[in-house]
Amino acid sequence: MNRCSIRSNVKEGLKVGIVLKQDQRTGKITQGIVKRILTNSSTHPHGIKVQLTDGQVGRVKEIY
Repeated sequence: MNRCSIRSNVKEGLKVGIVLKQDQRTGKITQGIVKRILTNSSTHPHGIKVQLTDGQVGRVKEIY
């Protein structure tokens, strides 16, 4: 399990790269700052779901 799949590694205010729902096929990364964490469980195999400060929602693939 990579570090982007563990909720305790993702914090509000962190700069992350996420994959939006519509970009799941291509895997296109969107960068932003975490506004809030939407995944309740401690881990998730596809990445922790977050909302960025600009309102976009996706799963964390990279932590900067």
